[in-house]
Amino acid sequence: MKTVKGTLRQQENRAGLAMISPTLLVVLAVVVLPILWTVVLAFQRIRLINVRDTGLFERYTLQNFVTVFGSPGFWSSVGTTLVYAIGGTVLALLLGLAAALALRKPFRGRGFLRGAMLLPYVAPVVAVAFVWEVMLSPQYGIVNEWGARLFGWDRPIAFLTQRETTISLLGLDIPIPVALLTVIVFEGWRYFPFAFLFLLARLQAIPGELEEAAKVDGATPTQRFRHVVLPQLAGVIALLAMLRFVMNFTKFDDVYLLTGGGAGTDVASVRVYDFITARFDVGAASAQALALAAVLLVFLAVYLKFFAPKPEDKS
Repeated sequence: MKTVKGTLRQQENRAGLAMISPTLLVVLAVVVLPILWTVVLAFQRIRLINVRDTGLFERYTLQNFVTVFGSPGFWSSVGTTLVYAIGGTVLALLLGLAAALALRKPFRGRGFLRGAMLLPYVAPVVAVAFVWEVMLSPQYGIVNEWGARLFGWDRPIAFLTQRETTISLLGLDIPIPVALLTVIVFEGWRYFPFAFLFLLARLQAIPGELEEAAKVDGATPTQRFRHVVLPQLAGVIALLAMLRFVMNFTKFDDVYLLTGGGAGTDVASVRVYDFITARFDVGAASAQALALAAVLLVFLAVYLKFFAPKPEDKS
């Protein structure tokens, strides 16, 4: 009897392995192997010209990491990347939350506006980056034209090529990173629909009785939002913040298309591209990519430890 059960169990195990094998092979080919290959390259002195002749058993070294960490501008690029990632994440969440709250209640034309909100997210990045370049041009951009007419700007602002400007406020001279602030605004505008979709779906799931009860008790709209709506959104906001931060931290195309990584927008992912295209240093580029991945793993661990929903929270 035991032999029959053991045979059936072995057949079930083999059938299970056969069913997951295609998925397992795809994951190995698309995810695991590229990561392992990047790790191998990061510990070898490899140039673009000899990458085809590189094997798994070449001499391993830490020189690529010494090159990356000691290169001029590395630590400033880490700071720029953090500012860009945090600023873009916060702005996208705030815009997404405002849009979700505004389009929460039914009214005429709500469906059209909901669809229009997705336009920045689904439009090709090359197209929207070109539109922003035209709008922000100091020679013929509509933003500088409106600034001169409405706010009396005495000279055009080069939003995408000017590193910094100074404004006077309450007797203090405050430096403003113009280009970095511009790419952060672009990031928040382009990806707020991502937060909008998640937050709107969660808002639709909040029981109406909760807000009605608070309204009957005399709570103001601000109090209802703070004590009823916002706690319901906390889990979604934490998840969105983590996802957007990871995406922004590794963002390359938006920044490169707008500024090319110049004028104080030299984020870490642009430096990876520069190591490949300007220095032809594959090993250093891989080492920089691994450094980025290590930072993201730290933030992911913090999220899982302190902010991710726990099984006991659902019980």
